Amino acid sequence: MENRQLKYWLGFSLIPGIGPVRFGQLEAAFKTLEEAWQAGPSELKHVGIEDTLYRNILETRPKINLEAETDKLERLNIRLLTWHDDAFPARLKEIYDRPALLFVKGEIKPEDEWCVAVVGTRQPTIYGRQVADEMASGLAKSQITVVSGLAKGIDAIAHEAAITSGGRTLAVVGGGLDSIYPAENTMLSRRVIEHGALISEYPPGTRPRPENFPRRNRILSGLCLGVLVVEAAETSGALITAQFAVEQNREVFAVPGSILSRASKGTNKLIQEGAKCVTRPGDILEELNLTAVARQTEMKEVIPSTRTEGVLLEHLGAEPLHIDELCRSCSLPVHTVSGTLAIMELKGMVKQVGPMLFALARESDENYALAID
Repeated sequence: MENRQLKYWLGFSLIPGIGPVRFGQLEAAFKTLEEAWQAGPSELKHVGIEDTLYRNILETRPKINLEAETDKLERLNIRLLTWHDDAFPARLKEIYDRPALLFVKGEIKPEDEWCVAVVGTRQPTIYGRQVADEMASGLAKSQITVVSGLAKGIDAIAHEAAITSGGRTLAVVGGGLDSIYPAENTMLSRRVIEHGALISEYPPGTRPRPENFPRRNRILSGLCLGVLVVEAAETSGALITAQFAVEQNREVFAVPGSILSRASKGTNKLIQEGAKCVTRPGDILEELNLTAVARQTEMKEVIPSTRTEGVLLEHLGAEPLHIDELCRSCSLPVHTVSGTLAIMELKGMVKQVGPMLFALARESDENYALAID
């Protein structure tokens, strides 16, 4: 779209009550949104919009400085895409109630077409944190872009895991891109921009109101081939994303959890209702027929370089183990175990999944062999 036309899309986005349906009405009634912006009261009256919105346009339009608002986007390094732009995600154009425009900070690349959403509770258990990390890492290492909502909990873990694994990630937020919510994820948002993009249908200056988040979830699912719910209570917002995915004919995946855990009641119910039960990233790749897209590189075999590392590897597994229990089972002093674990974590052999809780970074099908005499 011509750059000079974008400012009129931006202008209408700043008028309360104008969403995708109204943008469609204005485009149908006028040749361009520039003509719609310049239309007089009588011309607007014939568009068929309700009286409240009609008054909003007449009252708000003169107060908007289009040049100043456009300059603001440039200062904030925010790009505006409309549903006519080639760069507008193709899959998102297909959904019902598609957004008329997107504000993007960072870059949406063609390879982001291969993406999966990873969502869940804001208060994950240790199990949920570990699973979210492993699922997002596995997807990212297979060149699948990880999409989430930048919320606390599972969302933040998914973004972090994708970035740490050298992959790409997109965050769909419920407010303007100049106001990150929650504030504690501000630093994470900067990393997302470096390794993907922040996306919103709301212009800068829009506060992240509660009613915005359910609507943003349709974009989150609409971008993707499928949605993975890691942990979710019965009233979790992640279930709204899953419902949108069903309506948009996207695949829904869920990680099973303990029947005694409130954090898994929503995911277990999804599985009962027909969601694909997954226990590893490969389940998602196979279901979406993405195995050919994944990198065909083998992970290097983890070889311990000391006897202590070898002993620890024999006792560690996928289930988190407390350092005190590890010391007892290995008959090693705490200072030796803690120091060796720190080195092994730097090597990518183990990971800390909770306070003093450690697990293997990956499991091997073969026994570990010492690379020393």
